[in-house]
Amino acid sequence: MKEKYILLKNNMKIPRLGQGTWFIGDNKAEEKDEIESIRLGIELGMTLIDTAEMYGSGAAERLIGKAIKGYDRSKLFIVSKVYPHNAGRRNIFNACENSLKRLDVDYLDLYLLHWRGSIPLRETVECMEELVAQGKIRSWGVSNFDSSDMKELWSVPNGSNCVINQVLYHLGSRGIEYDLVPWMKEHNVPVMAYSPLAQAGSLRRGLLENKVVREIAQNRGISPVQLLLAFVLSHDNMIAIPKSGNPKHTRENAEVMNIILTEEELKMLDKAFPAPNYKTPLDII
Repeated sequence: MKEKYILLKNNMKIPRLGQGTWFIGDNKAEEKDEIESIRLGIELGMTLIDTAEMYGSGAAERLIGKAIKGYDRSKLFIVSKVYPHNAGRRNIFNACENSLKRLDVDYLDLYLLHWRGSIPLRETVECMEELVAQGKIRSWGVSNFDSSDMKELWSVPNGSNCVINQVLYHLGSRGIEYDLVPWMKEHNVPVMAYSPLAQAGSLRRGLLENKVVREIAQNRGISPVQLLLAFVLSHDNMIAIPKSGNPKHTRENAEVMNIILTEEELKMLDKAFPAPNYKTPLDII
C-alpha cells in the first residue's frame, strides 16, 4: 500500500485500511475477542471503523462504543450508515442521535446512506447537510450506489458534497472498474470497498485456493488473504474495510499496509481474474 491516507474533497484525511464490523456484536460469547480485535486494530493503525445501525440492530455500534472507550476520539475515524427508510426528515435526526448514543461519541466522521430507498435523494442530502451544520457528522456519503445513482445524486443541490461511495469490491468482483470507478475518480470520490476478501463460501474458497493467488502469496511469504487485500489497496483512490473480529486476523490485515504488489504480480492477478469489459449490475450483499 503506497499511501496510508486519502485526502477527501473537504480536506479530511481518511485511512485507506480500516475495520469492518458486519456480524460483530451478535454473539455475547465472542464479545471479548471482538473488542480486543478492534482495539488491536486501532493500536496497529487501523483507526477507521465502519458500522451501521442495521448491524445487529445496533449491537455492532454498542460493541464499538465499548471498544473505543479510553481512546482519543480525534484520532479515530468512525463511520456509520442510516437505513434507507430512516434517511428522510422524519427519522434521520433520531437515527443519527441513536447511533451516536450507542457508539458513545459526540459526532460521526462519516455518515452514509446505506442503500437507495423510496425517500428522494434531495431530501436525504438536505438532512445530511443539516447534520453537518449541527456538528453531528463531519461528512456524508452513500453506499451501494451505481454510476447512474451517482449521476442522479450530482444533479441534486449539494449532492456533490458526497465524499465516499461504499460498494462491494474484491478480486472476484471487479464490475465497478468498467464505469463506476472512472466516474468516481473524475469527480474526486474515493471507493470504500466492503467485503474486500469476499464473503465466506465457494467464491471466497475459489479465490483463496486459486493457483495464481497461492503462487504469488507463497513467493511473497504472505497469506492468500493478505494478497487479496493488497490487490484492493493497490488501486488509487480506494479504501478497504475487511471485517475485524479476531485478533489474529486483525494483525494479518494490518500487515498489508506494508505490502506493495509489483506490476508483474498485478498482471498475473488480472489475467486470472479479469475485470469485465462491459457494464454489469452492481454486486450487493
